[in-house]
Order: sequence, then structure tokens, then C-alpha cells
Amino acid sequence: MVSIATIGRVWAACGVGVNAAASNMTLLFLGPLIWIAVAVSWVVLYATLGRRHRSAALTAGLIFTVCVTWFLVTWLGIVDSYPDPRCPGNVPPWWPSFLPA
Repeated sequence: MVSIATIGRVWAACGVGVNAAASNMTLLFLGPLIWIAVAVSWVVLYATLGRRHRSAALTAGLIFTVCVTWFLVTWLGIVDSYPDPRCPGNVPPWWPSFLPA
């Protein structure tokens, strides 16, 4: 669960949340929901495209997973209404500049 780990790192770097325990409980709640959503999309993709074109299904699934991960990190992880001096523009300093947040 790369998205959960990245969201946790963003929250820790920017000081989001009350404490680490509250943030971890939120991530533990979100983890299964995110996993189920991505797993269902892979099953649907394999059922529709994977029977005939496995490489195309794998490529589409990987692209979809990367896009979902980026969306979740920028939507849930980078909180616009939580200013912190350690994170100018609410983006952690380690976030790559070529990825929009």
C-alpha cells in the first residue's frame, strides 16, 4: 500500500493531525477501503480485457494504479486547510517538483 505509506509520510512531515496514533488509526481505517477499490478495478479489468490481451490489461492496470495512488496522496495526504511552516504551500519538502500536488 504505497498510497497509505506516502500519505502517512506527508502527514508526518507537515504535522497534520493531533498525534501519530490518531493519524495511524485513520490510515488503518482507510487501508482496507483503498485496497478493496483497487482490487475490484483489477478484477473488472482482467475480466473485460485480460482474457484476450493480457499485456494490455497489465499495462492499463498499472497505469490506473499509479493514477489512483497519485490522486489519493494529493487528495487525502496534502491538506490545503492545514498550513504548516515546515511545508510551504502544504507540500512536503521531499515531494518531487515535477509531480503536481
